[in-house]
Amino acid sequence: MKAKTKEKDPEPNGPAPAPKGLPPKVTMDVKHVVLVLSGKGGVGKSTVATNLASALAGHGRQVGLLDLDIHGPSIPKMLGIENQQPAVLGRTMEPVRVTGKLSVMSMGFLLPDASSPVIWRGPMKMAAIRQFLEDVNWGALDYLIVDLPPGTGDEALTIVQLAPNVRGAVIVTTPQDVAVIDAMKAVKFIEKLGLPVIGIIENMSGMVCPHCGGTIDLFGSGGGRKAADDLHVPWLGAVPIDPEMVKAGDEGRPYVLRHADTPAWKAINAVMEILAKHVES
Repeated sequence: MKAKTKEKDPEPNGPAPAPKGLPPKVTMDVKHVVLVLSGKGGVGKSTVATNLASALAGHGRQVGLLDLDIHGPSIPKMLGIENQQPAVLGRTMEPVRVTGKLSVMSMGFLLPDASSPVIWRGPMKMAAIRQFLEDVNWGALDYLIVDLPPGTGDEALTIVQLAPNVRGAVIVTTPQDVAVIDAMKAVKFIEKLGLPVIGIIENMSGMVCPHCGGTIDLFGSGGGRKAADDLHVPWLGAVPIDPEMVKAGDEGRPYVLRHADTPAWKAINAVMEILAKHVES
C-alpha cells in the first residue's frame, strides 16, 4: 500500500495561494471601490469612512457608503439616519439617501433595534454582502466607500472577491504601538490580496488645545508615519482629535460639512484629495 505524500505547507510569509472556485464579480455601475479598514477596533475607522464619503460627495462625486461592519454597524448613527429603513421593491432595496450625492446601506437599517446582535457565521455574512452589492439599487456611482470591520476576516475577503473595480484600501490607525502593529498586519493582508494600499491615516494624532493652540499628544505621535515609511506605502496624513468631531458623530452630522478650516477638516480633505488623485488618475 502506497503511503500518501504530505503536501508542503505554504510559506507563512509567502504570497497568498490562488483561491479556487472564486465566485463571479457582481455587476455594478461603479467606477471606484475603496476599502477603509483597520487592524483593530477603536481607532475611528468608521468616522474616517463617513467623513471621506461626505467630503467626496461634497465635491460633486456620486458616492455610495457601504457599512460592512455587520456585527457593529455605526454609520447610520453617525449620519443621523438610524431610524430610516431602505425601501424594498420586489428583490431590490433602495439605499437610504443622505443627500442627492450620498447614499448608504448598512445592516443597522435591518435590525429591530440598535442593541440587537447579529449572530452569524461566515456563509451568512457572505450572502448578506452579495445582497448589499447585487440587490441594492445604488445607481451609477463614482465611488463606493466600504467601511469594513476591524481585522482581516470574512468581510474583507468577500468584498474583494465580489466587488468590481476595487482600487485599493485606506488603512486607519492611531499612534499607539498596539494599533500600529495591527495596522501593519492590515497592510500586508491587502498586499497579499494583490490590491494597492492607497495609504495609512493616523487618526487621533494629538489634540489641539482650544486655549493656547498647542498640540497635546494624548496617544503619542508618529506611529502611523513610521509604519508607512517602514512598509513603503503612502502616508496620507494625521487627523488630530477634535471634540467637535465626536459630537458631530453622536448627533448624526458629518463633521467635514460643518467645521471648515479646522485642523481636522484640513487633514480629512487632504486625504480625500490624495485618494481622488490616486484612483482617478
